Amino acid sequence: MKIVKGVLVVFVMILMLYYFDVSKHRSISLPQTSQDQRVKPLLAYTFEALQKTTFPERKMFLDRPYSETASSTSQLFFFETPKRHGSTEMDKVSGRMNIPKKPGKYPIIIMLRGFVPDAIYSPGVGTQHVAETLAQNGYITLAPDFLGFGESSPTSKDSFEARFQTYTTALSLLSSLSNVNEGLQASYSGSIIADTTKVGIWGHSNGGHIALSVLAISGKKYPTVLWAPVSKSFPYSILYYSDDAEDQGKALRSALAHFELDYNTDMFSTQNYYSWIRAPISLLQGTQDEAVPEKWSQDLESQLKKSNVDVAYHAYPGDHNMVPVWNKAVDDSVAFFNEHFTSK
Repeated sequence: MKIVKGVLVVFVMILMLYYFDVSKHRSISLPQTSQDQRVKPLLAYTFEALQKTTFPERKMFLDRPYSETASSTSQLFFFETPKRHGSTEMDKVSGRMNIPKKPGKYPIIIMLRGFVPDAIYSPGVGTQHVAETLAQNGYITLAPDFLGFGESSPTSKDSFEARFQTYTTALSLLSSLSNVNEGLQASYSGSIIADTTKVGIWGHSNGGHIALSVLAISGKKYPTVLWAPVSKSFPYSILYYSDDAEDQGKALRSALAHFELDYNTDMFSTQNYYSWIRAPISLLQGTQDEAVPEKWSQDLESQLKKSNVDVAYHAYPGDHNMVPVWNKAVDDSVAFFNEHFTSK
């Protein structure tokens, strides 16, 4: 009996020494910690991952009219975007489309708005006035509401995924433009046609940030007008505005601390991928802008030029919305699109 116990003790000691030695040399796989086992789903939203993604071409539907001017009609439209990146399950996204009344074939401008509080949001807020002017000048405009707004499906409960879903939503819309004429045919019987070979982007504030991200991820040459874009690196670009929150940004900083445990923020920062942009850009900035400092756009111009991006910088004596020189800013925006579309 003593011999058996002695042999057992020796066996256990050898086994412990073996595990200690092999774990030290990593020659076998030991049980993983909960940290190692943690799923990191947001890696699907890194710029490297999104660049390799093919976004679905889904049908687009025109719905009820909103309003009209002497030269254009404003209507509700719908398209789809993946519920989760890489998912085949789709979410519905609503938006506002402006269509010239005169029969013809028109270029398309995607309108990307800045931040609007939920309490005052309605489709077209932040884009509609510029969109009406563009429609008056012979452009079809589409302004997505984004998930969680208008009549769209709810956004992700994860605040960071909700942020990255704005990129995938805009990219899904651009991909689905191949089907926009089916919706126009149903409503206008072929009298209004979208020229899907001529697509541009207009973005304001955070919409400008989304536009820069879309241009980098897609690598497409969409002529783009940016009004006071949020262009600083992530996450500084959101921390800068955190003092506007009721809790002075406490919840955001807490969420960001958890995010950075799992993810490298550099992989989600548009600023690191400006060299992927191939589109010509007209960059407009108000010198009295208190929401996006003028220096941000000056730095953006410099960074884009270093990345060999075709960018032209224009400063105006206006605020974040280009007031009181809004008409001049809009006229210059129309002229930029005309240069790239109607003259060709």
